[in-house]
Amino acid sequence: MGFWDKKRVMVTGGAGFLGSFVVEKLRVRGCRDIFIPTEKDYDLVKMESVVRAYKDGKPDIAIHLAAVVGGIGANRENPGKFFYDNLMMGVQLIEVGRQTNIEKFVAIGTICAYPKFTSVPFKEEDLWNGYPEETNAPYGLAKKMLLVQSQAYRQQYGFNSIFLLPVNLYGPKDNFDPKSSHVIPALIKKCFDAIKNNEKEIIVWGTGKPTREFLYVEDAAEGILLAAEKYNKPDPVNLGAGFEISIKDLVDLIVKLTGFKGKVVWDKTKPDGQPRRCLDTTKAEKEFGFRAATGFKDGVRKMIKWYEFESAYKSDTK
Repeated sequence: MGFWDKKRVMVTGGAGFLGSFVVEKLRVRGCRDIFIPTEKDYDLVKMESVVRAYKDGKPDIAIHLAAVVGGIGANRENPGKFFYDNLMMGVQLIEVGRQTNIEKFVAIGTICAYPKFTSVPFKEEDLWNGYPEETNAPYGLAKKMLLVQSQAYRQQYGFNSIFLLPVNLYGPKDNFDPKSSHVIPALIKKCFDAIKNNEKEIIVWGTGKPTREFLYVEDAAEGILLAAEKYNKPDPVNLGAGFEISIKDLVDLIVKLTGFKGKVVWDKTKPDGQPRRCLDTTKAEKEFGFRAATGFKDGVRKMIKWYEFESAYKSDTK
């Protein structure tokens, strides 16, 4: 706990989905000086905003969580933006962090950086063995460049930057906007909207055959902070739960837990994305003692309960 007592910490994306849990856990750990450069006040795609954020926050440690993200549809519609914004934010934050001589930079990558046909479970050593899945390659490659930069800066400048590869996250406070949400919040919203509107079916993209791994957001926040405290090496590290579930089984689970009684229609004209995703999580446990604590079904239940509460609250306040 004493690690954070006198540290000044900048958390980009600290007001977002994952960031809010990281900030909460930092406070529990005794960190009293947390700086969150909000999107409204700091456009981190622009160098002058990055410089101003470091000047205002004066961090000892920077945890870079801010990202432009979305599901397959959002990635297909915005490949240029997803590449440019994510690349420029990360590259400039690391560079100014080096210039200001901070103690440590924690860069957050993505499972989308892995090659399309990586052997399961994905091992960190396989990261460069092919091109990422096409629908989210620009996003994945932009994030992967932060690993290249981190390793290059460690080699040339002795800059302590680490790189973590989280799997798909889910949990309370997730993004439920149909235009940009990932698969779990999208399915939860579809089911509840169908129940509310008395619709007899929901339409789901793809064939249902691909598999995915999911990490509960609170577990991800814990893994990030454990790495910040204990890990100081150039090699990337996976953050995951170490399991995979097919999209079909995921849909069946969410249909059951939400109480939707209608039909699921698969739109096979839409892309499946990467065929399989499942991480090897042994390095995270070995290097900094991280293991996911939340069972998948329990995590989805908590997320649905939160969504129901939020939806009811919004309806009551209209």
